[in-house]
Amino acid sequence: MVSQSKTPAPEPSTTNMPSAPPAVKGVAKTLAQHHKAVIGFLLGFFLVLLLYTFLSGQLVSSEDAIVRAVTQQSTAAVHTDQDGRTTSPTSPTSTSSNTTQDNLEGKNTERSSQPAVNDEASDKMEEDLIRQDIDQAGTKNGTNHKPGAPRKPICDLSDPRYDICEISGDARTMGTNRTILYVPPVGERGLADDSHEWSIRDQSRKYLEYINKVTVRSLDAQAAPGCTSRHAVPAVVFAMNGLTSNPWHDFSDVLIPLFITTRVYEGEVQFLVSDLQPWFVDKYRLILTNLSRYDIVDFNQDSGVRCYPHITVGLRSHRDLGIDPARTPRNYTMLDFRLYIREVYSLPPAGVDIPFKESSMQRRPRAMLINRGRTRKFVNFQEIAAAVVAAGFEVVPVEPRRDLSIEEFSRVVDSCDVLVGAHGAGLTNFFFLRTNAVMLQVVPWGHMEHPSMVFYGGPAREMRLRDVEYSIAAEESTLYDKYGKDHPAIRDPESIHKQGWQFGMKYYWIEQDIKLNVTRFAPTLQQVLQMLRG
Repeated sequence: MVSQSKTPAPEPSTTNMPSAPPAVKGVAKTLAQHHKAVIGFLLGFFLVLLLYTFLSGQLVSSEDAIVRAVTQQSTAAVHTDQDGRTTSPTSPTSTSSNTTQDNLEGKNTERSSQPAVNDEASDKMEEDLIRQDIDQAGTKNGTNHKPGAPRKPICDLSDPRYDICEISGDARTMGTNRTILYVPPVGERGLADDSHEWSIRDQSRKYLEYINKVTVRSLDAQAAPGCTSRHAVPAVVFAMNGLTSNPWHDFSDVLIPLFITTRVYEGEVQFLVSDLQPWFVDKYRLILTNLSRYDIVDFNQDSGVRCYPHITVGLRSHRDLGIDPARTPRNYTMLDFRLYIREVYSLPPAGVDIPFKESSMQRRPRAMLINRGRTRKFVNFQEIAAAVVAAGFEVVPVEPRRDLSIEEFSRVVDSCDVLVGAHGAGLTNFFFLRTNAVMLQVVPWGHMEHPSMVFYGGPAREMRLRDVEYSIAAEESTLYDKYGKDHPAIRDPESIHKQGWQFGMKYYWIEQDIKLNVTRFAPTLQQVLQMLRG
């Protein structure tokens, strides 16, 4: 029968109908298959349309989210202060009223919220460098960070010289408690490790026990103290105590690490100083005020809660009185630091030759002869000065004092072609010498050649100064007269050093003075004179 077909049935007949031919059956089968294909096509098309609609909605949502994020970022990048002025995130909208100047002079030096005019490209580059530095620190941190996890306070304790913490976002200070807090944003609350806490020494020598520690920890916004002041620039927390008061340590432990850590900010950073030393601030005021345009905060005495977008706790340090360019944001070198110091003290720029060659007048090269006040001093200082004059130099005799004005003394050093002195802190004045000037280091007895090179000779060469070293003979040491030629300190210095650093310190750094043999010293002076004339 063909009743399956949609073709109307014929009128019934009284006669018997014959069976449908095979051709009719084939047509019916083809029509059925076509019907199924059409239904399948329509169903597939509907599913594709449904999937397309779903994906389009997701893409639109993602685009909306991106637009919202960009809008929020743009809104945060430029805002209007209470006086209707437009400011950027790097503008100094709030500064310290509890300042070093207050402590030293009893004056109120609070700054007004004046907007700063910044180069946007330079600001972005600095932010990228700082962010990259923070990310690199995160890879060294001993805590476990999962991809996509919210950023937490990052304290890197892996360096053998220093510990350092970097906090970005809502960073708050509690100076009287020596505490820095990180408050996670709303979307990250409950995700940050609130129990994680670090205590570090906020200077460049992490194992110097008499530097007090600063605590860094996370704290939920509900438990965090409210801000008493908000600041648009980053902050750096560091200690001024330790081995400071010795010029070598002033530079090696604080000023060079501070340069490494903060120079990239171009002055747009505030210093929060724990264990503040007023004499240090007064002595190095020009350097400190050049690295930061903002008032120094006495952190230990600061009772307020300051809020910053970024806080660094501690100072980076690469080696004693040295800089590793590969570890600085802009590949700074010791030469960069020396030229920076000369610029700060308004000394002639790098292109100006040494005074002996720069002067149009015929004159002798000038040699500054430094005499130490206590240990490793020249006991025959006047005889040495006369020998330097006899060799063809003009002598500038100096006995450095702690109260000596660096501004004035730097100009005296700059006027000299040679800096002569025994191994010791007085040679730190080589920062004020011009390129190609000579540092003549008198090396005391007792296998002191290595520390002399590490602490002064190497840095001098890195700063494009010429380093000459004169190692004294045993007879030129006062230890020879005090103990005799057969004492191990004279006969076998290495045996003294093997007993421990304190024994070498006792004999060769503390007890020893120098009685220079001027006849033996004369060829070295001639060597220096030829270098200057060459």
